[in-house]
Amino acid sequence: MRDSGTTDSVLVVDLDGTLLRSDMLFECFWAALSKDWQAPVTAARALKKGIPALKRAMADSACPDVAHLPYNPDVIAHIEGWRAKGGRVALVTASDQTLADRIATHLGLFDEVFGTTPEVNLKGSRKAAFLADHYGAGSFVYMGDSAADLAVWQRSRAAITVGASGGFRARVEAVNGEVSHLSPPEPLAWPILKAMRPHQWLKNILIFVPVLASHSVTGLSLLQCLVAFLAFGLVASSGYVLNDLLDLDPDRAHARKRNRPLASGRLQVPAGTALFPALLMLGLATAAALGPSFLGVIAFYFTMTLSYSLWLKRKVIVDICVLAGLYTLRIVAGSMATAVPLSIWLLAFSMFFFFALAAVKRQAELVHVQATGQTKAAGRGYGLDDLPIVTQIATSSGLTSVLVLALYINSPEVLMHYRQPVLLWGVCVLLLFWITRVVFITHQGKMTDDPLVFAVTDRTSQVSFAVIAALGLGAAFL
Repeated sequence: MRDSGTTDSVLVVDLDGTLLRSDMLFECFWAALSKDWQAPVTAARALKKGIPALKRAMADSACPDVAHLPYNPDVIAHIEGWRAKGGRVALVTASDQTLADRIATHLGLFDEVFGTTPEVNLKGSRKAAFLADHYGAGSFVYMGDSAADLAVWQRSRAAITVGASGGFRARVEAVNGEVSHLSPPEPLAWPILKAMRPHQWLKNILIFVPVLASHSVTGLSLLQCLVAFLAFGLVASSGYVLNDLLDLDPDRAHARKRNRPLASGRLQVPAGTALFPALLMLGLATAAALGPSFLGVIAFYFTMTLSYSLWLKRKVIVDICVLAGLYTLRIVAGSMATAVPLSIWLLAFSMFFFFALAAVKRQAELVHVQATGQTKAAGRGYGLDDLPIVTQIATSSGLTSVLVLALYINSPEVLMHYRQPVLLWGVCVLLLFWITRVVFITHQGKMTDDPLVFAVTDRTSQVSFAVIAALGLGAAFL
């Protein structure tokens, strides 16, 4: 493979998928939707006037923070090397001109910048004609990533592909004899799996709670719970992908969340935009096998997650209530999937316990805000001054859930299910210990983004819940 050209040629760099591991049209759409639920209406109206008008409308509606966009380090290194040899570099993109200008100003790497205007969509054959007219055919080296760039490579002196598969490389080499390749493509399976957050599926174990609590375990009920587990996992993953799309800017400003697949660019935003409805449809189709009641619960769950992602997560206290409700809905779903009646005691305990965990989640975010010297949680309605109140909410709600359990132990209903209910007092003691410890660990800044995930991976929590399970079994069967 020969060199991609000398510095007497202009290096022309594409933006979407090349310099940037994303697409600015999609970036602007999701940034706009995160601020205004009517963004799709705005986009549809603009699209009637053509693609360039759509790009300008989205750019005017919302622009992501260009300082935190997922730039390709290999491309930037190549540009810097080209400039170090005295070569000129131009950014020429189908993204809107205003966005291209902002990115170029931030990076400070380009001598010229050309993007789509309301009159011309600078893509494919139009880009090829523009570059041939502006620089002269065969007088520039072009760096791109998509099939739309083949027309440009036909008229360039040399070609540089970015993230190209073996088959696409062959297509480029067929139209240009001087080709080099940057950034071999990464398999999408792992970024997709990470974006789905399968570890969060652990929450779906709550679906089994009604069957276990009522001692109604049968082969059929377990099968129904497994199908419900899968359906909830797919729909929940759809919600997680959607939430990540809406939170691209806040996630990129966060120390840990910036490594998420969509925020980091390992999974590009257009792929994420296709992934979330695909997961939703698959999850709803699976849920339909368990009947209309369960399908209704899971549809309501997704509606709540959508409302949370678009609006409610920025509402103080309301967001905690919604998070607690989403946990509790899994228990309700387990009841609907198996036709096992829900106990009022179970619902009362769940309400307070999950309200505490949701408050711990916000407490952890505010502790991170405090540690980083900020004053407000990104994308949330809480400020640093709210930390003591949120901590009190977490503690009091958690302890109230233990009180509900204690009252249940003294109720007539407990004798229907347990032979030795006195052992359940040990469960109360361990829950008191665990809840208090979780609040302390969060206060010390050692809590992960989700307290349930922490509970599964933390050694002390594992031992505590193993003993709780043993006490529950002993109370039931001894």
